[in-house]
Amino acid sequence: MLQTILSVSGKPGLYRLLSQGKNTLIVESLQTKQRLPILPKDKVVSLGDISMFTIEEDVPLSEVLTRVQEHQAGVPFAEELLKDGDALRETFGEILPSYDRERVYTSDIKKLFSWYNILLAAGITSYNDEEEATEAEQ
Repeated sequence: MLQTILSVSGKPGLYRLLSQGKNTLIVESLQTKQRLPILPKDKVVSLGDISMFTIEEDVPLSEVLTRVQEHQAGVPFAEELLKDGDALRETFGEILPSYDRERVYTSDIKKLFSWYNILLAAGITSYNDEEEATEAEQ
């Protein structure tokens, strides 16, 4: 699921990949449902390719988002929390206790929590790919 959800540098929010052309991607904003082209000069990252630094080994974003959802019980983060750096770090420490406190910045945690709120508002609550989910069931 996260492979088709994109973060575009310089553009707020998250986008769903709709189509690929020769030199462009057509995406749709998860918040506004507005469609727009993404050109080769724009830096695009799939959420499926992101992981968080921990003391042992990096944890894929899909697993982190699943832990966030379990911690939050499907409820979005309050805006007040997103403005308090110490509270962000403390809350993230409860979710992923082994995160690397030197390499994971407060801005990274804020972005993660904001993305969780956006995904939740868009009705996306399953963060694993269908292939991964099938393998886990077996």
